[in-house]
Amino acid sequence: MTSVLKAGNAMAVAPHFLAAQAARDVMKEGGNAIEAMVAAAATIAMVYPHMTGLGGDAFWLIHEPGHQPVAIDASGGAAAGLTPSFYTSRGLHSIPVRGPLAANTIAGTVSGWERALEISKLSWGGRLPLSRLFADAIHHAEHGVAVTASQMRSTATKLPELAQQPGFSKCFLSDDKPPAQHSLFFLPRMAALLRHLARTGLDDFYRGELAQTIAADLAAIGSPVALADLNGYRAEQVEPLALAHSLGTIYNLPPPTQGAVSLMILGILDRLHLDKIEPDSADYVHCVVEATKLAFRIRDTEITDPRYMRYAAQDFLKTEFLTPIANAVRPDRALPWGKGRGPGDTVWMGVIDREGRAVSFIQSIYHEFGSGVVLEQSGLNWQNRGCTFSLDENALNGLKPGRKPFHTLNPALARLHDGRVMVYGTMGGDGQPQTQAAVFTRAIVYGQSLQQAVSAPRWLLGRTWGLPSDTLKLESRFSADIVESLRQRGHEIEMLQDYDEAAGHAGAIILNTDGTLQGAYDPRSDGGVAMVE
Repeated sequence: MTSVLKAGNAMAVAPHFLAAQAARDVMKEGGNAIEAMVAAAATIAMVYPHMTGLGGDAFWLIHEPGHQPVAIDASGGAAAGLTPSFYTSRGLHSIPVRGPLAANTIAGTVSGWERALEISKLSWGGRLPLSRLFADAIHHAEHGVAVTASQMRSTATKLPELAQQPGFSKCFLSDDKPPAQHSLFFLPRMAALLRHLARTGLDDFYRGELAQTIAADLAAIGSPVALADLNGYRAEQVEPLALAHSLGTIYNLPPPTQGAVSLMILGILDRLHLDKIEPDSADYVHCVVEATKLAFRIRDTEITDPRYMRYAAQDFLKTEFLTPIANAVRPDRALPWGKGRGPGDTVWMGVIDREGRAVSFIQSIYHEFGSGVVLEQSGLNWQNRGCTFSLDENALNGLKPGRKPFHTLNPALARLHDGRVMVYGTMGGDGQPQTQAAVFTRAIVYGQSLQQAVSAPRWLLGRTWGLPSDTLKLESRFSADIVESLRQRGHEIEMLQDYDEAAGHAGAIILNTDGTLQGAYDPRSDGGVAMVE
């Protein structure tokens, strides 16, 4: 597998090749990076439905040459009036992970598409209609797409907790069984929904006929999300966080995401002079893991809905905050480690258009298939992000009406001192900040080819989708010497497969100063890099 390199054109990367191709084809027709990303986002919701969908949340990071990056928070809060007593009165001590009671937050994805397209139209001259942007997604939903091994495995593994959820079997099973790999999978109701939105506009999802249908279906199954919640929701344009790194400025999303954590890890590593450490050695892995632990301590005590935080997230990226934290890293001994925040089924995608405008984007329904609930009329699979709320109102992520849950989601973008621009990211719960650190340091600090940086053996401290343990997990391509060296430092090691999906689906694109583009997709996914010739 090699990187794709081509002068003077546009490029997209996604964890499913059909989504990357949808973005490419939009740019072939003169569409910009935002329009291309909406096309990719709609398409991947059809072809990777266990990972993402219109019933979830999304975050955007948008770059235009000569301007400061902008961000969009398209995550939804808890239903209005929803308090812990809604659950405790039903004899529950925690929020269920699956089912109607887990479908307790508003889905922000579609509003995020709308907000991004407003920027596209007003600032970038975007002109393509929704009917064009949704064309590939509608085609795949109506005519079928080959079931991936990832979808087949996720369906089979999680079937015991999903089969009885409202609408799940009708939508995602074939003769009451997980669909076979390579068999055709159809989503006719989603095709009809996309056609409807193309006619009425995206706002209809929240304040139109579709909103009424969604609210009726949610009420019918017992979800606390009501029509008033949909009516009151709009995605927000927010200021991204920025880390001053020795090699450039790195951007990410503010809370409720863990974007600050991803930036903190890179800030700590910058102060450890990672460039003096041999790449991909035990010392390298140890340093990144220890930086991760220190950043996760801040995450798990401070990061939540920003309206409830004690400190501004940007303060965590200041020199006076990061330097003493970096000094706590011991090269010969692993720090104590608690437990991670849990899984996350997600897709990250990147686009850079022929004008050098770039989008780093992430879209999620949280667990595999979200809450498992599929709404009868619309076919929407609703997310379960709100299952992370605590029923202790005083907890860091305590349930309160309208509060946004903590998000592992965080797309990244770097503007380097040498003039290059990089978009990068991954899916994978706790693994997202760690894989971002691996890809950035390998490609930018060490100068590895982008595909090498994405494909090289990875690790995961903590939890991700399908893996409940909190060990340090290593892909088996790491040498026995590296594994033993890490064990000797006190790391509890668990081995993964050679190219394990648990290590995430990463991707990246770099725009060089001469106009060439370098892109890489993850061999652990069904992804691809698509380029405008």
